[in-house]
Amino acid sequence: MIDFGSMINQLCKFHDMRIAILLPALILMFLSSGCAKAQKSTSGKNILIVYLSRTNNTKAVAEIIQKNVGGTITAIELENPYPKDYKTTVNQVSNELQTGFLPALKTKINNMDQYNIVFVGFPTWSMQLPPPIQSFLKQYNLSGKTVIPFNTNAGYGVGNSFETVKKLCPESTILKGFTIKGGVEKEGVLLVIKDQQKKQAMRLVENWLKEIKLLQ
Repeated sequence: MIDFGSMINQLCKFHDMRIAILLPALILMFLSSGCAKAQKSTSGKNILIVYLSRTNNTKAVAEIIQKNVGGTITAIELENPYPKDYKTTVNQVSNELQTGFLPALKTKINNMDQYNIVFVGFPTWSMQLPPPIQSFLKQYNLSGKTVIPFNTNAGYGVGNSFETVKKLCPESTILKGFTIKGGVEKEGVLLVIKDQQKKQAMRLVENWLKEIKLLQ
């Protein structure tokens, strides 16, 4: 007589064994899929790097960032550029900061919706966020996006510029900013992030990007 009960038990054991063998593989496939999605979400296609740069030091940092994470890089340009004379520009910027004047931008971002990570680079002017960057942050809706400030300065630090970015982007996720010493225009020292100093800047930027989880 055929023992159907024994056969059923054997089949169940075989079924359980197959599940035990296949389960780890299925878990691995699921995790791999999740990692792929995470990598895709921070691919260069959805990263925008905008910057304002008078001495090209902020531009140098922007290019280092792009080299590491990809993305679209765009310079902030004005409809009416600042004067070439340093002192004249300082006086104009001081007046703009005091009055809250926001200069009109020549730069246009027509596809802002496609970006979910926006790097915003700028020098420190009068220990504050430059008016053109304030124009940019007020002109575009960055709600729900990740905004990451980066800065170059003459050695006096960021002032209140990072805090101003947070105030102007109340519905954005603001990650830790990056700052590095750049040129000192009033002393005639312009682009300094080059040669050996650029190599040092590259290491610092890479460490920062790893700290904010955008680079492995």
